[in-house]
Amino acid sequence: MSEAALKKVMDHAEAGLTARKTFFDSKGELIVEIARAMAVCLASGGKIMFCGNGGSAADSQHLAAEFTNRFKLERPPLPGLALTTDTSALTAIGNDYSFDEVFSKQLQALGRPGDILMGLSTSGTSSNVIRAMREAKRIGIVTIGMSGQTGGEMSSVSDFLVTVPSSDTPIIQEIHISAAHMMCHLVDHFLFEAVSELTPFLPQEG
Repeated sequence: MSEAALKKVMDHAEAGLTARKTFFDSKGELIVEIARAMAVCLASGGKIMFCGNGGSAADSQHLAAEFTNRFKLERPPLPGLALTTDTSALTAIGNDYSFDEVFSKQLQALGRPGDILMGLSTSGTSSNVIRAMREAKRIGIVTIGMSGQTGGEMSSVSDFLVTVPSSDTPIIQEIHISAAHMMCHLVDHFLFEAVSELTPFLPQEG
């Protein structure tokens, strides 16, 4: 057995465990708050949109599918939309305008006040994600930033900022998906298992 290879495995596992525990110890209440905001959005007829690049693009469509299909609970489909999957839109916007606008132009077409946009960027500086989040705030869309330890430029365009205590991109991505999975789990909790917990946060008629 290669001792050097095994050490790489164990070092990565240990770094991930440490970062994950630190993250959930410090961000647990924030995760609940974000999930509740998502549940309010969905209960009010809104949708959750996602965008990111590379691995974060894959996470975007992964998370959108958790809503439109199911997470764990058997429940009706919920409107989740990844802005990373329409190759015609991405290439048309990138070709005719700029790659920086591939998410913001889709957001202008598809987003409505009261929706939510989650932007994923391990650096917090992805210009197309930042531009989409800035446009979202202009429209009246709630923004969730998922970034690394500093938050980068996301800090100024996020209604909710989720930072991960690591500078290691794979570990940041692993914790992003763990955090977002928990948000999916809690959205189901608020919408289908503990509606009374959500009721005080819903818009009051009249």
